[in-house]
Amino acid sequence: MSKIKLQDHILVPKHEVLPEKEVEKILRILNIKKEQLPKIKSEDPIAKEIGAKVGDVVKIERESPTSGKSIAYRLVV
Repeated sequence: MSKIKLQDHILVPKHEVLPEKEVEKILRILNIKKEQLPKIKSEDPIAKEIGAKVGDVVKIERESPTSGKSIAYRLVV
């Protein structure tokens, strides 16, 4: 029996752990500190699935028929 991946579901947006260099770039652009990002718990099922660890930053891409693509960032706590 194969395990179902959460990210394969149509209603779950794409989540990915960002490399540290990209995190630094994003924080510079937004002019904020990492701790100021919205949070996602390390126990969140999608965080577990993508292997996100405490301190990582997760990029979330949502598709929208009206606004195209929306990108959000979350700090794993």
